[in-house]
Amino acid sequence: MTRTARTTVLAVVTALLIGIAVAYTWHAAGRSEAGPDQELTEVTLDEPGRILFRTTQAGTGRDHMAALDLADTGADDGKDPRRISPTSCLVFHAAKGTAVCLKLANAALHTYNAVILDRRLMPVDSREMAGTPSRTRVSPSGNLAAWTSFVGGESYAGLDFSTRTAILDRRSGTLHDNLEDFAVIRDGKPYKAADINIWGVTFAADDNRFYATVATDGHRYLAEGDLAARTLRTIRDNVECPSLSPDGTKLAYKKRVEGADPDRPWKLFTLDLATGTETLTTETRPLDDQAEWLDDRTLLYNLPGDLRADVWSVPADGTGKPTLVVRHALSPTVLRP
Repeated sequence: MTRTARTTVLAVVTALLIGIAVAYTWHAAGRSEAGPDQELTEVTLDEPGRILFRTTQAGTGRDHMAALDLADTGADDGKDPRRISPTSCLVFHAAKGTAVCLKLANAALHTYNAVILDRRLMPVDSREMAGTPSRTRVSPSGNLAAWTSFVGGESYAGLDFSTRTAILDRRSGTLHDNLEDFAVIRDGKPYKAADINIWGVTFAADDNRFYATVATDGHRYLAEGDLAARTLRTIRDNVECPSLSPDGTKLAYKKRVEGADPDRPWKLFTLDLATGTETLTTETRPLDDQAEWLDDRTLLYNLPGDLRADVWSVPADGTGKPTLVVRHALSPTVLRP
């Protein structure tokens, strides 16, 4: 080897060593900022009495789905015995051994998928989403799954946004990829408009009836849907992101109130479907979420926290006061028998 060649090799090796050292330093710094390593373990949907959620704690498990016994909730410092799974999701919901996980498919192309998961949180189906993930729900039977994405804008607060909502029947594989194709009935009459947006599906127990928000002409209606008939019938104004109670008798939803923060103009209400009685919960802070029912009397929902979000609960009947459930968590789902 000539002297010139030796010099060239030495320069290349030196550059490589410097590059490795810099990369290691960046990697170590990144790990330090991200928080400690967290052990990943299996989490299943066969564990009634637990709450599943997307954990926002710093560390290797951030944005993964985690499980916590309901008896272990309420730790104010976030130091609870949560079990963190290898599965990561942006938005999540589950029922009867089926889950929907809305997640990034391709970072470069900014595409997202709605992934159907089995009881072990393993993927069994995947459908491309029309835009950025927003809401998702699984029917009580586990047979139907719905998801909403933003195809324009990224907030429900204003008017400059567009959504796309789909419903998948897992039994047949039938995908209703845009609920805007359903016939809308407003005030008892067929209604068509170019500005219709639909979001926030919640399912009844019969795998046919559902509720959703239908926005048009400056209104945000609660609508009752019929999957077989492919119809949406408006029944009440100023209702967004409805959530049906496990016993099917009440809806929780966010409602716009006067004098609220224009960026988060909603408060949490419930509606008795038999009597039409509307109740404002005692949660005074504005929220932007589709509530989950802990049981037939209690609601779960997200509020901003020091690590993005926390899960809180409040009685559905307008009594009591809000209670912290899980620190550093998003997208809660209660596992039922």
